[in-house]
Amino acid sequence: MTQMPDPQNPIRIGTRGSALALAQAHETRDRLMAAHGLAADAFQIVVIKTTGDRVLDRPLKEIGGKGLFTREIEDALLAQQIDIAVHSMKDMPTLQPDGLVIDCYLPREDVRDAFVSAQFAAISELPQGAVVGSSSLRRRAQLAARRPDLKLVEFRGNVQTRLKKLEEGVAVATFLAMAGLTRLGMLHVARGAVAPDEMLPAVAQGCIGVERRSDDARIAAMLGAISDRDSALRVTAERAFLARLDGSCQTPIAGLAELDGDRLRLRGEILRPDGSEVIAGERIGPAADGAAMGTDLAEELRGRAPADFFDWS
Repeated sequence: MTQMPDPQNPIRIGTRGSALALAQAHETRDRLMAAHGLAADAFQIVVIKTTGDRVLDRPLKEIGGKGLFTREIEDALLAQQIDIAVHSMKDMPTLQPDGLVIDCYLPREDVRDAFVSAQFAAISELPQGAVVGSSSLRRRAQLAARRPDLKLVEFRGNVQTRLKKLEEGVAVATFLAMAGLTRLGMLHVARGAVAPDEMLPAVAQGCIGVERRSDDARIAAMLGAISDRDSALRVTAERAFLARLDGSCQTPIAGLAELDGDRLRLRGEILRPDGSEVIAGERIGPAADGAAMGTDLAEELRGRAPADFFDWS
């Protein structure tokens, strides 16, 4: 029988300290409480500051890309300072450190990007030469491909920081994740959601993953009660696609898997950072074959890309 936590021996949940990260940690806690009949004091939220949170004056590409929002949290998990770690899956490297595993995914939220602007209602309404802020390589490349006339500027920080930059006139528009705004109760901030056909989302956008030590059978059993099968199938396909393309690659990548019964449709694209070239494709097949579909689609796009397409710097 699984030993349940209590106030003297709580489950320690590691998370970043932003409002969104804390909302995700509390959602994980609340789902565990409901699944196992536990009180809130059987859990402890442990805030861990990551490199990505500390260094805000440089683009992510310059300081290491993915892993900047996870490394210190994973170190704490390996050191047994926390029992589980809650992550936005779109921030996660495709490989976990030895001894750690992610096999719990919460029900996925809205995968779409949100268009945010005080002055304009949609991308199509932005005037020639308008300044748009984003720190996302993917969003910048997708926007440049569609609207090469726009001026793109670096825009880092949490939701509140980015909204403040808009108010200060640093840019007239930006993009956030609909999922994040939903979890923060801030959907009113979005002027509208951008359809995936218009801007394919980041791999695993909208999905919360819970990481644990691979040898922790008690935690594995508890997390098994809250893991969402459909989210797991979709994210597995998307991350297999990313894994075959990624490494230290700084190429903008987008991917989205959608389920229709036991069938899965996976769309993916790779772009030049300046938006001058987009290579896209899709696969449709049994949901159980999602990982193989992701790898296969990535191989196709790699094969269609010119030799100089990928930036491995």
